Amino acid sequence: MIKQFLFIFLALIVANTSQAQTRTTRIGYIDMEYILENVSDYKEATAQLELKAQKWKQEIEAKKIEINKLKESLKAEKALLTKELIDERETEIKFLETEMMDYQQKQFGSDGNLMHQKASLAKPIQDQVFTAVQDIAEAKNYDFIFDKSSDLTMLFSNKKYDISDQVIRILNRTDKREQLTKKQLKDQEIKESKENAIDENPAMADRQKALDEKKAAREKLIEDRRLEQEAKKKEYDDRRKAIQAEREAKKNGTVSEPAKTTEAAKTMEAAKTDGTTAKPAATTETAPATTEPAVDKAAERQKLYEQRKKELEERRKKILEEREAAKKAKEAEAQKSNTTNN
Repeated sequence: MIKQFLFIFLALIVANTSQAQTRTTRIGYIDMEYILENVSDYKEATAQLELKAQKWKQEIEAKKIEINKLKESLKAEKALLTKELIDERETEIKFLETEMMDYQQKQFGSDGNLMHQKASLAKPIQDQVFTAVQDIAEAKNYDFIFDKSSDLTMLFSNKKYDISDQVIRILNRTDKREQLTKKQLKDQEIKESKENAIDENPAMADRQKALDEKKAAREKLIEDRRLEQEAKKKEYDDRRKAIQAEREAKKNGTVSEPAKTTEAAKTMEAAKTDGTTAKPAATTETAPATTEPAVDKAAERQKLYEQRKKELEERRKKILEEREAAKKAKEAEAQKSNTTNN
């Protein structure tokens, strides 16, 4: 029957083509499955239907597990049961198996709930698609528009005759128009007229595609430059904060530096006078880093300075005592020498 219909249909096409020699026959096609996959309402409804199908599968699996348990129980206790009890249990298992198969056929059969609900979900979208196809055919003077996903076998189809994307745009426009203001509607109409012109002229479509690619490349370049500038600005801010923190640390941690230098100079002078080469303690120990801006670091440095000052004072006293002792020893030696001479 289908072959006869196709033969008649193709014959009509040929006849129509021979009659319309003055005008080129326009033929297009759509892919209904592709359109349905790209319509948001249909996708949401299909997702909900999939949840239902998963629930039905879980119920079938639970029935199978229950039947398998009964079979295992019967197999283990078969030697202890009478023939009447064995027949009774086997009848029960067979009844449950038949019930499970009926339920599976009811939900997932060729005439089951899943197929019916899929058809009911697709029908409103299909009606909208048919309306959109008629509008496109009338507006753009198409002679024939086929459905690629139907029973009609298409051995080859050129992509430039595919109007599925145009149908999807019309469906999306219908949904958007209900939520747009007057100004947005006007902008949408301008956009739609531009899209229609592109659909009519493939060369314009290629040109528009090239323009879109250039625009995307330009926007990417601008974005990369902006990110680079932000990175440089952040680096500059971090460096400025580090310099400011170092200045604050120096300001808070090196207040007593002049006094430290004075004490060191005094100790060096005392060592030269005594003829020794002792170095001040301040020069033998490494001063703590002054780059940290914390206040407790400044207090720690002040405490360390006080400790060093005390050490220097003690060393100075010790040097003075040693020098005094040496002086007394010289005087005693001189006195002993005078006594010996006398």
